[in-house]
Amino acid sequence: QVQLVESGGGLVQAGGSLRLSCAASGNIFSINAMGWYRQAPGKQRELVAAITSGGNTNYADSVKGRFTISRDNAKNTVYLQMNSLKPEDTAVYYCNADQVRTTTSSVRHNYWGQGTQVTVSS
Repeated sequence: QVQLVESGGGLVQAGGSLRLSCAASGNIFSINAMGWYRQAPGKQRELVAAITSGGNTNYADSVKGRFTISRDNAKNTVYLQMNSLKPEDTAVYYCNADQVRTTTSSVRHNYWGQGTQVTVSS
């Protein structure tokens, strides 16, 4: 069983910074991409940023230049450094691990964390 545990959310004023962390645990053999998604009230879940095991990154246009995604493959952990936060960044942020292979099966699965709230006040 694979679990993703997020941390680092909270309340911050506009212009401030937060750093999210997500650690994947379990009998993991490999993870292809890890990423962060967010969902604001009344809106669909959207991709914020993603990073492959090789370090290739992808960002939503709305966060380019402000957010940085990074990853520690040895720890199966992904980070999201969020700077210059805006009220419109307020949402529940979810960690995602894609094409996860475990030590007991060659079948790859997708996993989600439980979400962490980020609130940016104006």
